[in-house]
Amino acid sequence: MVSLKDIADKCSVSIATVSKALNDHDDIGADTKKHIREIAEKLGYFPNSSARALKTKTTHNIGVLFVDEGRSGLTHDYFARVLDSFKRVTEVSGYDITFINATSQKMTYLEHAMFRGVDGVVIACVDFDDRDVIDLINSPVPVVTIDHVFDNRISVVSDNVGGMKSLIEYVHSLGHEKIAYIYGDDTAVTRNRVASYYNTLKDLGIRANDNYTIASAYRNPKLAGKYTEQLLSLRDRPTCILYPDDYSAIGGLNAIEKAGWTVPDDISVVGYDGLYVSQIIHPKLTTYQQNTEEIGRVAAKSIIRLIRDPKSTLIDRILVPGKILEGGSVKKLN
Repeated sequence: MVSLKDIADKCSVSIATVSKALNDHDDIGADTKKHIREIAEKLGYFPNSSARALKTKTTHNIGVLFVDEGRSGLTHDYFARVLDSFKRVTEVSGYDITFINATSQKMTYLEHAMFRGVDGVVIACVDFDDRDVIDLINSPVPVVTIDHVFDNRISVVSDNVGGMKSLIEYVHSLGHEKIAYIYGDDTAVTRNRVASYYNTLKDLGIRANDNYTIASAYRNPKLAGKYTEQLLSLRDRPTCILYPDDYSAIGGLNAIEKAGWTVPDDISVVGYDGLYVSQIIHPKLTTYQQNTEEIGRVAAKSIIRLIRDPKSTLIDRILVPGKILEGGSVKKLN
């Protein structure tokens, strides 16, 4: 099966250029279009008929690119709740959902989107630096991203900067200044949260202690527990520990209990995400609840608007704020 990549390699152009040429896109010159089409014909390339519909009509089918490095996208509580909201809004608007992935035929994300004939794609929970993702971003296919910003695409982003700021200001209002942060994998979300952590401490007049910040991973209670033990062993230990997500915070709670300490009497703990499980454990976790319902709704409305009226749709970054859930895991200091 001849792929767009085969044609791109033969013509020494990008996959996006091949896609635009085969779909008669206006920003590709006539000579380039002719050359690419001739090469495609010689190689025996025959696009799926539904892929041609991307230029001529709508299929009322929206693609979702939704896989993380651990292959846990669909079981990831945060993204699963976003997707559930997204699905409900798109279905009411008359659209079906197709999951986009690299198939056994070794199609790229862009090729799979064209093969399935989707009207647009929403991208979440992926490696946004992946070349295949970049090719899809730079293609003519309407795209909306979740929790990652590209200058040429609409993005719907949880307010990670504001969320971290709110949490630190809250625990500081209860008397805490020795605030540690075990943070997640190196992503744009993490970088924004870490920057907000340092900036908020600075604004509050607190000198950051580098021993209090530790790089970990998302949704990894075991690793979070290990780094919690490391913080507990410090001579000048923190009075409060922030975690990258609620599951990691539970790992921290287990490590604290194993050490013979209690929360919040001996040390305070704060999560992130606002998952259901965080509100049924003891003590109930203080956490920042991301508004997954609104993120999914806004993403759905944005991709549908982009599909139906692309010329009047603004390319924008849409921030969705969440809220603090005050539990019993943070002690008020004298």
